[in-house]
Amino acid sequence: MKEKSIQFLFKYGAIALMIFIIIYFSMISDAFFTYGNFADILRSISIVTVLALGVTFTLVVNGFDLSVGSTMSLSTVVTASLMVWYDMPLWLVLILPILVGVLVGVFNTLLIVVIGIPDLLATLSTMYIVAGLHRTYTEGYSIYNHMPLTSGGTAIGEFSNAFLWIGQGKMLGLPVPVWIMLLLVLVAYLVLTHTRWGRILYMTGGNAEAATLSGVNVKKVKFASYVVSGIFASIAGVLFTARVGSGQIDAGAPLLMEAVAAVFVGYSVLGAGKPNAIGTFFGAAVIGILLNGLTILNLPYYAFDIVKGSVLVLALAVTYMHAKNKLSH
Repeated sequence: MKEKSIQFLFKYGAIALMIFIIIYFSMISDAFFTYGNFADILRSISIVTVLALGVTFTLVVNGFDLSVGSTMSLSTVVTASLMVWYDMPLWLVLILPILVGVLVGVFNTLLIVVIGIPDLLATLSTMYIVAGLHRTYTEGYSIYNHMPLTSGGTAIGEFSNAFLWIGQGKMLGLPVPVWIMLLLVLVAYLVLTHTRWGRILYMTGGNAEAATLSGVNVKKVKFASYVVSGIFASIAGVLFTARVGSGQIDAGAPLLMEAVAAVFVGYSVLGAGKPNAIGTFFGAAVIGILLNGLTILNLPYYAFDIVKGSVLVLALAVTYMHAKNKLSH
């Protein structure tokens, strides 16, 4: 009975929890189960989901990227500065921050693959370096329209309506960031599940030695995973800037643990037992719906971290109990 219960929780626990949360908060508040509120929930999880997709790719190859939050923060202030300080055209404002994410991914790979530092320690170091870089770049200030500059005068540019539409606009009744999130989830799902590259990623994560013997260049695979993680973190930064209309320092720091929690909750969606794009989306949705309901109940915001931590502990407990049961058989 115990084994069957763990098996059930592993396969359907996240979905069951989501259904329970929706029913519970719908009974308590009339404002919860409405189209507008669920559109707001999707918009609120869009940035976290994009950030979490990057973490997903590194976990697939048995790595772990702790630097995504700092990379997102750097992307946020770079995006804002290109538009506000330098008045650059929109296409450059969208492309250059993504190149910043690529550079962070390359730096992570240098530490992990070339030097041989373990993933967790390497990306922890990168997290601090990138955090210092983005604070130094902005001199500790957030970036906003026509802000006063430390060198004297005011910034020459401002956020264009076309750029703000990416984070604040709507298309076919849904916020634009939601469409971007859904598109990226779909792309990540197709790549990981239905392409040769996706199979190679999972093979590398499952057994790097066996993958090497099969002719896989494990170093190149890890390189690609961390670059993809940097790109997703940068896209999250661009979305955040467009959503709030400013370049806020440390924007990504609070979202790091939410992204990690979303990935690990996603492990158990429909019994996947591994990092996967659809699971990551469901994990972010579970956390987002729960936090939205608690906001409606007027729970103090400083208690939210307790809830996030509890959800993560629950997901990890079920995942590792299931793995332990499989090993015992």
